[in-house]
Amino acid sequence: MRARRIGLLGGSFNPAHGGHRRISLFAAEALGLDEVWWLVSPGNPLKPRAGMAPLPARVKSAIRQARRAPIRVTAIERELGTRYTVDTLRALIRRYPDREFVWLMGADNLAQFHQWKDWRGIARAMPIAVIARPGYDGAALASPAMAWLRRHRVEAAEFRNRGEWSAPSLVTLRFDPDPRSATALRRDDPDWAGRYSQVPPRDELTFRRIVPISRGERVQAP
Repeated sequence: MRARRIGLLGGSFNPAHGGHRRISLFAAEALGLDEVWWLVSPGNPLKPRAGMAPLPARVKSAIRQARRAPIRVTAIERELGTRYTVDTLRALIRRYPDREFVWLMGADNLAQFHQWKDWRGIARAMPIAVIARPGYDGAALASPAMAWLRRHRVEAAEFRNRGEWSAPSLVTLRFDPDPRSATALRRDDPDWAGRYSQVPPRDELTFRRIVPISRGERVQAP
């Protein structure tokens, strides 16, 4: 039997919304994934901390969006104690040797991927699937990371039917643009996090309760 195939989608999910769900289900179908794991970041230093809701609220919003779908919501990066994405992915590979992982990211992230710590290490750790995002395709195609990754491009159908995944591999996925964004949701509903401030949620991967981040705790970096 082949290993279970998992897509990893990282982000702040501040809040999670239907666009995250739609992208995940589309990627799962296109790549033949068994599940998608939403890695809710404790914090991202490339994003302003002002307006960032507490981690439990962001996780609970994600759990609500992911219900009745092959999606698991986790804040495992906090438990792993990893600061950079490359370290998180390597830790997940060690912790779950019976899974095959693919890193899912939008074209906006590919445009700045070369700024991430050891981005080539990420590409060598697991395949990458880039999902088109309106307004970012040009920057993504012209990025230094794409100049290196394009030699490893694989068509989605070929990637899905491979008996065993290998890295580096780059798959580009295209589908109808989704206009929803967390920025717009926060603007229209600035008090959204207050509806998720009751009982701390349980991590769907580790099954531990997720409590607010303590002062001085390190945040996640790309």
